[in-house]
Amino acid sequence: MTEQSGSKGTSGLGPFNRRHFLMAAGSAAILPSVLKARASQTSEPKTPANNRINLGVIGMGWQGPGNTKAFLASDDCQVVAACDIDKDHLEAAVKMINDNYGTEDCKGYHDYRELLAREDIDAVMIAVPDHWHEVLATEAARHKKDIYSEKPLAHTVAEQQSIVRAVEENNIIWQMGSWQRSVPNFHKAAEIVRNGLIGTVTRVEVGLPAGDSDYEDVQKLAMAKLAAAGVMAKSLAEVVEGSKGWDLLVTDPPAGLDYNTWVGPSKMGPYIRAQSHKSWRWNYNTGGGQLMDWIGHHCDIAHWGLDFDNSGPSEVEGSGELPPSGAVWNAAPKYRFELKYPRGITMTIAGGYPDIKSGTKWIGSEGWVYVDRGKFDASNPAWKEGKSLPRELRKVKLYISDSHQQNFLDCIKTRQPTITPVQVGHHSAIPGHLCLIAMLTGRKIRWDVQTEKIIGDPEASKLLTREYRAPWKMS
Repeated sequence: MTEQSGSKGTSGLGPFNRRHFLMAAGSAAILPSVLKARASQTSEPKTPANNRINLGVIGMGWQGPGNTKAFLASDDCQVVAACDIDKDHLEAAVKMINDNYGTEDCKGYHDYRELLAREDIDAVMIAVPDHWHEVLATEAARHKKDIYSEKPLAHTVAEQQSIVRAVEENNIIWQMGSWQRSVPNFHKAAEIVRNGLIGTVTRVEVGLPAGDSDYEDVQKLAMAKLAAAGVMAKSLAEVVEGSKGWDLLVTDPPAGLDYNTWVGPSKMGPYIRAQSHKSWRWNYNTGGGQLMDWIGHHCDIAHWGLDFDNSGPSEVEGSGELPPSGAVWNAAPKYRFELKYPRGITMTIAGGYPDIKSGTKWIGSEGWVYVDRGKFDASNPAWKEGKSLPRELRKVKLYISDSHQQNFLDCIKTRQPTITPVQVGHHSAIPGHLCLIAMLTGRKIRWDVQTEKIIGDPEASKLLTREYRAPWKMS
């Protein structure tokens, strides 16, 4: 990181730091960080005084700034630190935060470990590529920071299990960035299903995006460069390692990007712009394609309606249009899977198939309900009226959150679970990981929900984890 900053006000106390000072003094101004230390010793929730929660933000390339703006709008927190390994992103983030407050108090960091070492930071927002989630989240949990993190929970099932353990062992408040649960139409749809209004659910359809989004025209520009050199290709899925086209796309990283750290625990390769910022999702070395980008949204909502937040499928099979493994973009742009769930429920997860609409649709013995961003439909026209179900129909009342970021802040104070705690994020993403493994192996995957292991397939089981590049290690 570019600059280090310690706690303010009592930082001169040295080892007898701010947290210990307040605890010893019995201060009435209990900070959230003090609250966490005490919460681990008692089951009774504590509520801090009206102090602002000090927040650090890590990963300020794309989703990070949007999340940060939401936190900046809250009087319950103060964003005091930002971290990014791209100099341009970091400078823009620090400026945005300081301009918002009209101060110079927010400090910028290149190294996340220096930010996490600050005793005065109570919580962090993490918005980095998937391949970095486990390292950052477990380290933050060990530092007793409450965590708001982007979906999916992690790059592999084993990494997700590691995060869940770290969060539970350290009594951390966790909010998964699956913000659709904080939107009324999704809440209403899930409550209709949970209250049995569509009867016995037999089938669920989860429609996810297809294709590889060409953010900032990186594919368009790459194709133009190749065409100018006489290399013909229709997409980056056709440009493979070792080819002339690949070599033409390899460049030096931007001067302000710490590329070695950006690659982190993943396999090192040469810098190609189309595998970096915003486009890292389209290569399985760092991302999981549209499947894993969206599984934490629409499958999360499907589970919510089914009361499967702590459950999952027993069988997964399907296929996708996989590019060569050595392609610049090797994530499947089109895919379809069939999953078997408890109670005889089947689920289709698909991207690129017109019969499976984007969003979530539950089908039952007495009707159906469908929901997507800005959309709601149902077999019963009466269900379409109003933002929520009539009180008399709400025998099962689901958790209500009006703001995903504010819900996180509120739960830091109360020490109560958020609307999307870490266990929810874990189980919402597992179906996506199993679909990916089924596609890569070409085999049906049988899953033991209780032990969280693949049954009878040692080769497929290896894909539940991955090797880390030294010196990085999984917790």
